[in-house]
Amino acid sequence: MRQLLASGANELGMNLSDRQLDMFDAFTAMMLEWNTKLNLTRITDPEEIAVKHYLDSLVLLAKVEVPEGSSVIDIGTGAGFPGIPLKIARPDLRLTLLDSVRKRLAFLEAAVSELSLSDVEVVHSRAEDAARDKHLRERFDYAVARAVAGLNILAELCLPFCRIGGRFAAYKGPEIGAEVGAASRAIRILGGRVEAVHEFDLPEGGIRRSLVIIPKVKATPAGYPRRAGIPERNPL
Repeated sequence: MRQLLASGANELGMNLSDRQLDMFDAFTAMMLEWNTKLNLTRITDPEEIAVKHYLDSLVLLAKVEVPEGSSVIDIGTGAGFPGIPLKIARPDLRLTLLDSVRKRLAFLEAAVSELSLSDVEVVHSRAEDAARDKHLRERFDYAVARAVAGLNILAELCLPFCRIGGRFAAYKGPEIGAEVGAASRAIRILGGRVEAVHEFDLPEGGIRRSLVIIPKVKATPAGYPRRAGIPERNPL
């Protein structure tokens, strides 16, 4: 896994140090150990983890210039993707991991401690509720999500966290054009606009993926996000 990750990161324009590769190894070992109890991931082969979780997460750093010290919130982080790989690769980032499942966050708290990661906050909440917290709403340079929901739903859950001038980055699968078109109205209502759609093959895996970059150009109206469950049941 180690060599695969190093060479894949190299293709993305990143040089991971031995210390960073050690951290990815340690995180993998922890995740697989906890996975027997928590079902954190269906991917259990270390080389697949390197490509489908780690390199996929790191694509943001290859496609977007993320200034030093940027604040990043990972919404619906699950087992810590893309947040933890981004933090390992860029220790200067100030990271918030948000998820509604407490057991997952227990794993992430243990991982943050084990890896000695600083400037990482773990928040237990649904996105709809957290986005109404004045300490979180419109506070972040970047909101990121790898969730499987439609882009119109993700925009409602994620854009409220971005400051004006910040960006929402949605990690998506292939053939994203129709989904972006269908979400354009929602994105506009929520204060964003589509800046770029990056379509690419993951290094070492040949898996087709997309990354949608949505800058926040004006404040999200106070009524959004709507109450928990409504964005999924009745998307904009």
